[in-house]
Amino acid sequence: MTDYESAGVSIEAGDRAVELMKQWVEKARRPEVVGGIGGFAGLFDASALKSYRRPLLATSADGVGTKVAIAQAMDVHDTIGFDLVGMLVDDLVVCGAEPLFLTDYIACGRVVPERIADIVKGIAQACAEAGTALLGGETAEHPGLLDPDEYDVAGSTTGVVEADSLLGPERVRAGDAVVAMASSGLHANGYSLVRHVLLERAGWSLDRDVPELGRTLGAELLTPTRLYTRPCLDLAARTEVHAMSHITGGGLAANLARVVPDDVSVRVDRSTWTRPAVFSLVADVGDVAQADLEQALNIGVGMVALVAPDAADDAVRLLGEHGVDAWIAGDVASPGEHGPGGSVTLVGDHA
Repeated sequence: MTDYESAGVSIEAGDRAVELMKQWVEKARRPEVVGGIGGFAGLFDASALKSYRRPLLATSADGVGTKVAIAQAMDVHDTIGFDLVGMLVDDLVVCGAEPLFLTDYIACGRVVPERIADIVKGIAQACAEAGTALLGGETAEHPGLLDPDEYDVAGSTTGVVEADSLLGPERVRAGDAVVAMASSGLHANGYSLVRHVLLERAGWSLDRDVPELGRTLGAELLTPTRLYTRPCLDLAARTEVHAMSHITGGGLAANLARVVPDDVSVRVDRSTWTRPAVFSLVADVGDVAQADLEQALNIGVGMVALVAPDAADDAVRLLGEHGVDAWIAGDVASPGEHGPGGSVTLVGDHA
């Protein structure tokens, strides 16, 4: 007799995964959440938006790319959720929006309840750190499409910002300072390049001890994405921030250029920070040109704020209070001074 389980889908395993993840989802609640998980839709009480004069809803959807291949190879699944949340909520915070809630989607070849619970544990812990409710999600079993131990994760998040507090290119002015915030490592971008260089071409194993890193290669590659949400919301509330940029796929210059208007140009000086060892390792082992490296990886900068010149020192100090290493990395000028209008130019060599 043929049934759903013989086709590769286990209802029982799915139910057990839900039970195991409930304890973690509960840790990622906000007062506005109505009900619990298990329904067809997550509910969020929007009456709090009545206190806004003109609330703008912001939304973002993303995944973690091929970093999941590292988690699967190492059989470590409780950190990949941090990467997912970081990719989502830190895209919202650049416009000054507070992320309210998040939903996730996990597709797998086979539901292993403990593995699914570990993934959700990481998502919930990161949501709690960012002050975002984990409102719900979906776990889908796709036998035949994915191998039994393969999975992928994605999600979406929604936030709110007061219209007259919206950050963006319209606020940026010549004279503004570029405040860079340190990344925790590779975050969740450029892993196709990193895996190609270190694992495929160089043939390194994930359990290889790498003196330059002070730990194994696998431990370095699984370092979770830094969450900037609460520090950046505080920064926007207490200093004169004009724009922010989340440095993800495309690198520092390309992402920063997304918030640079046509009537200014930006210069970022590499000599203001030391490039972390993992980026130099990829460059040296793979003979990757600096331009290619900077286009694929964050090179040590995970977030950038463009702030009024007299707010720069306060911004660096405030971010430090939140445990985020930050520094003044450059400046904004009139077109032609650093390059064409709307451009970002990286100069100098790393310290």
